[in-house]
Amino acid sequence: MVATQGRHLWIVACETQAWRRQCDTARTHRYFDDVAELDYFSRDELAALIAARTPAGHAGPDAQAIDALHRISRGHPALALFVAERTLRDDTPAIPAPFDEAPLRELERTELLTLAEIAAHGTLTARELRSITEHRHRSSVDRRTYFHELFRLQAELIKLQDWVVHKKLKLVVLFEGRDAAGKGGAIKRITQRLNPRVCRVAALPAPDEREKTQWYFQRYISHLPAGGEIVLFDRSWYNRAGVERVMGFCSDEEYQEFFRAVPEFEKMLVRSGTILVKYWFSVNDDEQNRRFQMRIHDPLKQWKLSPMDMESRRRWEQYTIAKEAMLERTHIPEAPWWVIPPGGKKRARLNCIHHLLSQVPYEEIRREPIELPPRVYNTNYIRHPVPDEMFVPSIY
Repeated sequence: MVATQGRHLWIVACETQAWRRQCDTARTHRYFDDVAELDYFSRDELAALIAARTPAGHAGPDAQAIDALHRISRGHPALALFVAERTLRDDTPAIPAPFDEAPLRELERTELLTLAEIAAHGTLTARELRSITEHRHRSSVDRRTYFHELFRLQAELIKLQDWVVHKKLKLVVLFEGRDAAGKGGAIKRITQRLNPRVCRVAALPAPDEREKTQWYFQRYISHLPAGGEIVLFDRSWYNRAGVERVMGFCSDEEYQEFFRAVPEFEKMLVRSGTILVKYWFSVNDDEQNRRFQMRIHDPLKQWKLSPMDMESRRRWEQYTIAKEAMLERTHIPEAPWWVIPPGGKKRARLNCIHHLLSQVPYEEIRREPIELPPRVYNTNYIRHPVPDEMFVPSIY
């Protein structure tokens, strides 16, 4: 992965079940002969990679096998689907045959690859696979529909942003939920097209020793918006009702004091003119397990995992109790909770953005027509050359 800069993620996906077949030309052709061809890798690049990964003392695949591998490697999603289907059907007897490929076709590329890798290494049971694919097949949003709606909603978010700036509004949105519930993905899609000078994300780390001596809400106050700003809190002061309570990072007295103080704190924010919207992203037990497994096996997502995430998975029921108490005791008319139900990340993102737009009445701000002014040319202007050593090397 490091040597190839992540461009050959498919090799990770089929390492155990498919890589061993590469030294057998006939089986290689049979294994990959019906995968669709799409332009993706160069043959020389693939040949070099195969040579680098062939164990010492072993003969690598011949030219015909390399040609076959080059042909199939250009079909990145199809390869992942094919490897997953063959692995599950042929190499895992617990999977009933024939295997239904339709649910797999609903998965994204990276999800397919990771699913194939997990299955190849024997850490995905038949029951878990059925739960994953059947759930995704029922709840997933068609890819074309998803992007059509996402772009439309993001265009509306730009109008909302312009209205917030025009009216000097202060908008705060809290994103809470279990680990891997989809908070970060929703925040990313909201901010993707917005002006970072207007809309910013506050994701605070654990409090340091100085902050632990302060009033609990003090470190959050400095991140609140001024007029014409939007702040999205990726986790917020509700850490005290969740992770701090479950992990024992606060005393019972501090926990009870939080519930006494937080309604008044939020009422003060609303009275000061702040628009406060609170979201809880829900995820069920099986889905969180699947997403954690994907993070464990995906080198591009492993940074999202922490020892605290692993412990939160173990304490699922304690988090449920803490969540129920939090929603019951902090759901107030001035700042109600809005729950995003489980049902796939794409659906959750669209529903969240659509609902957020409904919480702030806004109008489109008409912009003055923009015309590019003519460039000014000066007869005495001389452009001096830039030394070669200052240029970034042209690797690509």
